[in-house]
This record gives sequence, C-alpha cells and structure tokens, in this order.
Amino acid sequence: MAEAEMARRAPRQLTEMRDVYDLLEEVRLRPGMWVRGSSLQHLDSMLLGYHVALRVHGAKEELDFRQGGPFANWLWPRLGYEYGSSLGWSVEIERAAEATDRPAIELFFELLDEFRAEQGQPGVSEVEGAGVSGRHSVV
Repeated sequence: MAEAEMARRAPRQLTEMRDVYDLLEEVRLRPGMWVRGSSLQHLDSMLLGYHVALRVHGAKEELDFRQGGPFANWLWPRLGYEYGSSLGWSVEIERAAEATDRPAIELFFELLDEFRAEQGQPGVSEVEGAGVSGRHSVV
C-alpha cells in the first residue's frame, strides 16, 4: 500500500486487532511509535513477546516469525542463503537493507507482503483493495 494511503488510515485500538498481522499493519502505519529506531531487532523482540503471550494465555494463533518459522524459512533462499542464519531474520534483513542503502523496516514490510502473497494470505493491500505489489530485488 502506498505511504499516502497508509497515512490516511486511522490507527486502530489494540482491541480491534485480530492477529499478529493486524498488529504489524499498525507498526507499518507508525513504526516510530512501536519500534525504537525502526530496528528490526526490536521488532523481533516485540514479536517474541507476542509469541510468549500467546502461549501463556493458551491462544491458538500460530506465529510465523519465530526462529525457524515459516517466514524465516521462506526468507533464507530469498536473500540468497542456502541455510538459515543463526542471527535470525531481523539481523539478515537489516544487513540486506544496509547493503542496498534502504531503510530496514521498509524492506521488512516489502518482504512481508511478498511472503503473505506467496502463502496465499491476504495482505493489507488486498484487504484495502489496492492490490499486491510485484516482486522486487532485495540484494
């Protein structure tokens, strides 16, 4: 979704969110509010806390962002790795972003949209009616 379109959407309350992807769309809308310095390592820590809360409360939601989870396993070949990185997806996306002189949070959301499209999950673009963007070169 274009930044101008995202800026027009009002932030949602926590009680309006259904899953981790709704939370991530709020992060996309206002990354500076949710993630210190737009650091993907901080986002990864936040998602770990989300995962822990799911388990503590017995929620049935699966989390794609854990180490060795679906997102990381999809990401490694996308970034040119034959095997997963022990440093985790957040570090490797930050490295790829630095190598291409792009903001890491921007690259994360681009990759997230691609992941969701390939997994057949509706992304924010589809939900909002804007269509999913095409595949872009990362590195």
